[in-house]
Amino acid sequence: MIEEKREDLAAWIAGQAGVERVTVTGLSKLSGGAIQENWAVDVELPGGPQRYVLRTDSPSGVAVSHGRAQEYALFRAAFDAGVTVPEPLWLEPAGDVLGKPFFVMRRVNGVAAGHRLVKDDALVPDRTALARRIGREMARIHTIRPPRADLDFLPLPDGPPALAAVRGFRAWLDGQGTPQPVLEWGLRWLERNAPPAGALALCHNDFRTGNYMVADGELTGVLDWEFAGWGDPLADIGWFCAPCWRFGARKREAGGIGALEDLLAGYEAEGGAAVDRSLIPYWIVMATMRWAIIALQQAARHVRGGETSLELALTAHVVPELELDLLAMTKEG
Repeated sequence: MIEEKREDLAAWIAGQAGVERVTVTGLSKLSGGAIQENWAVDVELPGGPQRYVLRTDSPSGVAVSHGRAQEYALFRAAFDAGVTVPEPLWLEPAGDVLGKPFFVMRRVNGVAAGHRLVKDDALVPDRTALARRIGREMARIHTIRPPRADLDFLPLPDGPPALAAVRGFRAWLDGQGTPQPVLEWGLRWLERNAPPAGALALCHNDFRTGNYMVADGELTGVLDWEFAGWGDPLADIGWFCAPCWRFGARKREAGGIGALEDLLAGYEAEGGAAVDRSLIPYWIVMATMRWAIIALQQAARHVRGGETSLELALTAHVVPELELDLLAMTKEG
């Protein structure tokens, strides 16, 4: 559909850029994107060629994912806070050009594939430096705090963020009618061990290896902000460090990339609040639980939701491994 709208897209970009004419010289769908689509857009402007990414909805979606106008606002807030994100340029919220909303941002170079970044030292020659850089990026994200008029679409958690998450997970499981004893055990553990509520901050909620770009060993862009929301900053650290997001490099606690202490050193050096190390295991359990719930939800979209997809169907196959991780992390004694 987007290929058929090439001329309409070129005219819209020309209007946004304030030039008389734009030629779209390249238009191709990028890999990934089960929830959103990303398109590489190469254009010729009067001042020379430019490389953009167009981000729009995929045919299927997830209810908790933000819309494109909301995600654009999140990119803008992050960019203004000094987070290394592709610069958001223009938003088309009405769907008049392509038949669905989209926004355009600058294209950054790099590799995002997690299985490559954790294994290939040529891509990440200095893992200590990259882990510290990621910690600094997280700290910058967490400087964004409520209330924010530009982010007023983000609801505040109903009570302590940890307990609010547990309630949401339990409500979804209860509605499925299928026993999940390990996950129920994990939810009860999370409920009983919930930490006191701290200061709320903007959490990316999907900051992990695979959702940032690396070029020449340097982080070039933090991607995929469609799940961001107000929460406990430690939730981002737990998600990044969960074993399920280390892509097999389990000994490197910081996302399969480097050492946890290097991540935290970067975080604290950037001005992030001093991290209570004793709380990180809790948020790693929370992250593992969250991914298990998401995996079941993805499978349900395939089985009962009318979205025939091999990718969705296979996602549920990660649940047994996540259950083993949950049992290992919550065992008593």
